[in-house]
Amino acid sequence: MAEQLQSAFESSLQKTNIMLKDIEQAYGWPKEHRNQSYCALRTVLHLLRDRLPVQESVQFATQLPLLLRGIYFDGWTPMDVPVKLSRDDFLLEARRRFPYDVEGGIDRLVQVVLDTLGKHLNPGQWEEVKDNMPRDLVRIFP
Repeated sequence: MAEQLQSAFESSLQKTNIMLKDIEQAYGWPKEHRNQSYCALRTVLHLLRDRLPVQESVQFATQLPLLLRGIYFDGWTPMDVPVKLSRDDFLLEARRRFPYDVEGGIDRLVQVVLDTLGKHLNPGQWEEVKDNMPRDLVRIFP
């Protein structure tokens, strides 16, 4: 049992690190920027989580590695969702939550994270997420 648990954690950590590396590679960041890539991923995950209806949010989370699933649900208040966010509101809130300055601004950062998520998640589930977003926001999804 302990070996199974360790294997699950190691696998989750490996998958999470691959996603963080994808974000870093898109920017050409060295590994020393791991806090920035983590913060970017966390910011976008929380904004998606809060924008989705509860049932859709839970289904989306099942696609995430165990470690990211914990980050995704951290601080979640299901009674307060979905929060209505237009594209501009989504980007404004991302800018507010992401404390770093990045090349290309917050628009590019959100795009990079969404591209990374789209690359690593089930395409059918990703389409369901997009179906629950306003049209102006879906335009920035991969």
